[in-house]
Amino acid sequence: MSSLMVSDPFALFQAWLKEAEKSESNDPTAMALATATADGRPSVRMVLLKDVVPRPGPEGGFVFYTNMESRKGEDLRANPHAALCFHWKSLRRQVRVEGPVVPVPDAEADAYFESRARESRIGAWASLQSRPLTERLELEKRVASFGAKFGIGAIPRPDWWTGARVVANRIEFWRDRPFRLHDRVVYSWDGVAWQTQRLYP
Repeated sequence: MSSLMVSDPFALFQAWLKEAEKSESNDPTAMALATATADGRPSVRMVLLKDVVPRPGPEGGFVFYTNMESRKGEDLRANPHAALCFHWKSLRRQVRVEGPVVPVPDAEADAYFESRARESRIGAWASLQSRPLTERLELEKRVASFGAKFGIGAIPRPDWWTGARVVANRIEFWRDRPFRLHDRVVYSWDGVAWQTQRLYP
């Protein structure tokens, strides 16, 4: 899509992501996830987008998965709002998303967990994400221990490992232009429809 002024920002996002999948050599679904503590102290890290639910309002949004006992999980329990930023350097484009965060349904999280590589499922059990690690060997021992525990049997999803959906109420598209005169268009959901506004670069 060449125009940034469209009726559905999810359609525009998916078109841009499809282009990025062809031009980005590594992780076109990588996105910066910003969270904050209850008193507003921010934190940001890179995660991977795992699903886009292209519906406006509380049923739609951008999904990622994590250990909810991690720092980001603690932030989201205390302050269930987040911001995302996709930056596709090869395309000279970025997309920013803001909104509240809700958990994905258990069945959805179970299905995604089951689709992961077996080693990744064992890793989800072994990693005490964000907590102090004395040495790498400690992690490797935990991986071996859980590998032995589950053997060749099924590996259930840990209760603390699940998906979160950023319910987009603001999506901004940015496109590079010469002399820093970039294109910026923001979509804001008012509860009924998307409101569109151009912004100065």
